[in-house]
Amino acid sequence: MREPNEQLRLARESTPSADVPGTAMSRQELADRVNALLFERTGRLSELDDNYVGKLERGIIRWPQAAYRDALRAVLGAATDRDLGFVNTRRLQAAPVLRPAQQQDAGPEPLGGEPDVRRQEFLRAAFVGVGGLLTSPSTLLDLLAPLRPSDAPKRVGRSEIEQVRGAADLLVSWGHSHGGAGVREAANAQLRWFGQLLNAQATPEVRVELHEAVGLLGHATAHMAFDACAYDDARQIFKFALACSEEVGSWHLRAKVLSSLARQEIWRGEHDLGLTYAELALVRADCLTATEQAMLHTARARALAKLGRYQDTLRAVGQADDAFAHTAPAGDPPWMGYYDAAQHAGDTGHALFDLTVQGHDTEAATRLLAAVDGHTAGYVRSRAMSQTKLASLTMAVGDPGEAARIGLAAVTDAGQLHSRRAAMDLAELRTYAGRHAGVPEVAELRHRVTTALAS
Repeated sequence: MREPNEQLRLARESTPSADVPGTAMSRQELADRVNALLFERTGRLSELDDNYVGKLERGIIRWPQAAYRDALRAVLGAATDRDLGFVNTRRLQAAPVLRPAQQQDAGPEPLGGEPDVRRQEFLRAAFVGVGGLLTSPSTLLDLLAPLRPSDAPKRVGRSEIEQVRGAADLLVSWGHSHGGAGVREAANAQLRWFGQLLNAQATPEVRVELHEAVGLLGHATAHMAFDACAYDDARQIFKFALACSEEVGSWHLRAKVLSSLARQEIWRGEHDLGLTYAELALVRADCLTATEQAMLHTARARALAKLGRYQDTLRAVGQADDAFAHTAPAGDPPWMGYYDAAQHAGDTGHALFDLTVQGHDTEAATRLLAAVDGHTAGYVRSRAMSQTKLASLTMAVGDPGEAARIGLAAVTDAGQLHSRRAAMDLAELRTYAGRHAGVPEVAELRHRVTTALAS
């Protein structure tokens, strides 16, 4: 049985609430204050919530990471980790292992290891005699291992290329409207099967189109992993897609993949690396369309804003605007169809958001509003993320009541998605809303956000 952390619970309940005078601090309020403190100290968002604090108080988590412990001590006024009941169980001495002769007198020995491991070992032992079904520590998925995928064709033509393109288009559309977290495994399976086509015989012309189509499918699959915050998987698949573009000299696919690599690294906080990827894609800007150049300059702007380079960010936004003013969709690759006026407004608005919260006067709100108004029904994720960002911006520098109204609409859109990125934006909004928790509309928004994130 886990031992509850009564010291942490008592410390929280002994701390007055800033949200509801006369009451003790709630778990959610503690999480919000820790998130806010971590944001002030590091500039990065954290996602502690009432559920996490509950795990700490129930003793499920006994040793949170150092940054969390430091913030919890500061918020609760504790001098040491032990004052909050935090114990590093990894440093505790393990119980001595009894030899067989000793075990006869010691009684039954409990199963070792973590609770989940013990439970799995017990179940395997319990079913070991049922027809030999679980005679090894295999998972249920191992039972599917003998199933062989259908053989790929040995020669590829236009029909196979159209199949790959159709699969890529479907994944891209699904990601825009539903988010990428729900169907990642299906996308991976599609990529593995269609990837076999690269080894088939084909004419030189078909070979170029095939690599571009499979690379585009790889990009769509990687973006789904990115949307689920499976960053290592995404990076690996992005690099596969990049290799496909390099193999046949597709500057257009190369630009798209490098743009997405840049955006993932910027999202993860690796702003310098994100800037490098964006500028690498612009090395041969003369080979790219105006729309592609606008896409890459907005990626640069987002990295520069995160790095606090005010003038450079404004210059990059201006370059993006100039390029987009010359866009000619008829000449763009098919996969660039998403980058319309709403997308451009949203991307530049996201970049200017960081400058605004740093105290600069920008057009961030105007651009984000244009994105929200311009995104069509097929782009639920983009609309939800721009609307959430607009709500956070308004909560930070504008009227909290208006921010709450915008935020409630964002929660409705985000609730349709399976997107970890959209959820992280909602968590950011909840952190900004914590500054105005006494406003009734804001309190309702925070409740709705917490419910949405829990589900």
